[in-house]
Amino acid sequence: MNRRELREQVFKLLFRVEFNDKEDMPLQCALFFEDEGAAASEQDTAYITTKYERIAEKLPEIDALIDSTAKGWNTRRMGKVDLTIIRLAVYEIRYDEDVPTGVAINEAVELAKKFGQDGSAGFVNGVLAKFA
Repeated sequence: MNRRELREQVFKLLFRVEFNDKEDMPLQCALFFEDEGAAASEQDTAYITTKYERIAEKLPEIDALIDSTAKGWNTRRMGKVDLTIIRLAVYEIRYDEDVPTGVAINEAVELAKKFGQDGSAGFVNGVLAKFA
């Protein structure tokens, strides 16, 4: 898989956090790779899992950053898809030295276009621009 496809898989796995308890996520990961993993190599599966786990452990910190940066919005008011995309991008901007800020924002906007509603791409871009 290329980087965009890997990021999309991380997004899909991270999205499950909104609907499952933390204790249920290991089972959700296993189910995810049963459904999505047919196309993923062992290396891709390891990358997706590792990146998901790193983001998940920093979620309280990431959410606090989003809440303090997104004026007039907080994580409880955001749509689940937009929030998941923003969480992924904030992680990449703040903690992943392999991903340049511009790439993280661009990829987040592309995810919002693909999975979000009308206006999601502009919203995601606007929130993430404050992190740049």
